[in-house]
Amino acid sequence: FNMIGLVMAGGKGTRMNLDDEKLLLKFKKPVILHVIDSLKNSNSFSKILAITSCNSPKTKKLLEENDIETFDTSGIGYVEDLNSTLKTIHDSVLITSGDLPLLDEEIIKKIINQFNPKKTWTSILVTNKFLTSLGLKSDFSVDFNDQRCHYTGISLVNSEQISSLENLDENYIIIDDKRIAFNLNSKMDYDLLSTA
Repeated sequence: FNMIGLVMAGGKGTRMNLDDEKLLLKFKKPVILHVIDSLKNSNSFSKILAITSCNSPKTKKLLEENDIETFDTSGIGYVEDLNSTLKTIHDSVLITSGDLPLLDEEIIKKIINQFNPKKTWTSILVTNKFLTSLGLKSDFSVDFNDQRCHYTGISLVNSEQISSLENLDENYIIIDDKRIAFNLNSKMDYDLLSTA
């Protein structure tokens, strides 16, 4: 059972209105390194790749300085960047955003245990109720099991079955856990982090 960990690190992080790149925000250490270490420490991956783009040159430099393998994409957008990456991969994949400062190896293992290779694409969700209880809100919602849910930015993918990301049959799993609910979309989120 071979799984590759992909960390999305090529976004602009425009919603943060920062002077610097979002994934370099420090939470003990830059959040992108924290995410990658969580994947490494779970000992669940044959390979870990950070997906970078021209939008995040400093993030890429930091990754390279830390001997982390990067895969460069056009930076057009999340789906496009992901599409071009998955075309080169023929294993099972865990995809995660690079902006989850509370992520740790335990929750990574818990998510991987839910992997079902028969399902091409599984998105991990948190319920709106749970997110709100943490003082967070999200722009992207999806209705599942009669409740409003939100994407965590984590997915499990059997990339062998993917030719394109269009018309994918998406499978959902709800895991209400603050380690994956907490991503940095706004300055307010970053300020909240100190209390999390």
